[in-house]
Amino acid sequence: MADRGKAMGMDRALHSKMAGKYDAGAELEVREWVKEVLGEDIGEGQYEVEKRLKDGILLIQLLQKIYENTSKLPGACNNIKLKYNTMSAPFKQMENIEVFLKGAMAYGVPEDSCFQTVDLFEGRNMPMVISTMLQVGTEAQRNGFNGSTCGAKPVEHNRREFEWETLRQGHSLIGLQAGTNKYDSQKGMTAMGAVRHISDIRADVFSKEAEGMLTPQLGTNWFASQKGMTAMGAVRHISDIRADQFDPAGAGCITLQAGTNKYASQKGMTAMGACRHVSDIRCDDADKAGDAVLGLQAGTNRFASQKGMTAMGACRHVSDIKVDEMSEEGKATLHLQVGTNRFASQKGMTAMGACRHVSDIKVTELASAPSEHDRQHHDD
Repeated sequence: MADRGKAMGMDRALHSKMAGKYDAGAELEVREWVKEVLGEDIGEGQYEVEKRLKDGILLIQLLQKIYENTSKLPGACNNIKLKYNTMSAPFKQMENIEVFLKGAMAYGVPEDSCFQTVDLFEGRNMPMVISTMLQVGTEAQRNGFNGSTCGAKPVEHNRREFEWETLRQGHSLIGLQAGTNKYDSQKGMTAMGAVRHISDIRADVFSKEAEGMLTPQLGTNWFASQKGMTAMGAVRHISDIRADQFDPAGAGCITLQAGTNKYASQKGMTAMGACRHVSDIRCDDADKAGDAVLGLQAGTNRFASQKGMTAMGACRHVSDIKVDEMSEEGKATLHLQVGTNRFASQKGMTAMGACRHVSDIKVTELASAPSEHDRQHHDD
């Protein structure tokens, strides 16, 4: 590596990503090619290859050998002087790399396929360095290099010339990508909606009996159909059933699949909202006494009720109390639950703010006892 500071942050991430693209197989191919052409070893591994090639001397020597043994050398190569400098100064080594790049482009390598000088000298993009050397080997094959080569096989022009008659025959054909017209078509169909013949069928092979039949692919008319149905909504017979096999007794029965009418029904109900008998109950089994009785499920009317109450807000008798058992004295008495009127009350108080007698004092006792004022007046 060149004497540079250690990559940090984003530069370190980019350097690691670039190093991950390094192809050891491509390096092996380049290393064997250089060894066969020059007899030199460029080392193994990314850092070792960079160390051997960074001065640019091996690269220029490789181009010199290629130029000498190329039979179809491009004319631009005559203007390139492949001379290298052996000084260890960095700028001299970078000049050697520049000479190699100019010589590679003159030999036929595209400019966008060449690496930058710093990619090799500073080791920034070694995968691109190996790719450029493989491209030099490809151009060596194209230009007729007499020696070992590497890289992909070059692409050659293969231009073909056709006669006018040959080209004219393709004017009536549609390519497979657009949809060909060489196979099944609608040729011979003269009416809108006419049947398309997928296969060639001779008309004399047709059977008269088959003209009224639909194939299973289209939906056959061989089995259950609506034949014989004359009215809209008429029933379709799924299976062939002879009318003389029907039992008259079953004409009024609905099967279990549709919902049977053989059990509880609304038969006999003549008014809207009439009760439906879930079970068969005979009217002659009903008891007349039970007509006015409500069952416990609906809420019975057999116990405490408001029967006999004629005024709004009248008291409801929770228990059955006979009126003839009540005493006249108890009619003016309030019981304890309501609030009794049998003890201290405001009875006899006629003025607002008058004193309430907490204890019951008879008025006759108050009248007979002399007051304190009367006693003092009597003493005087």
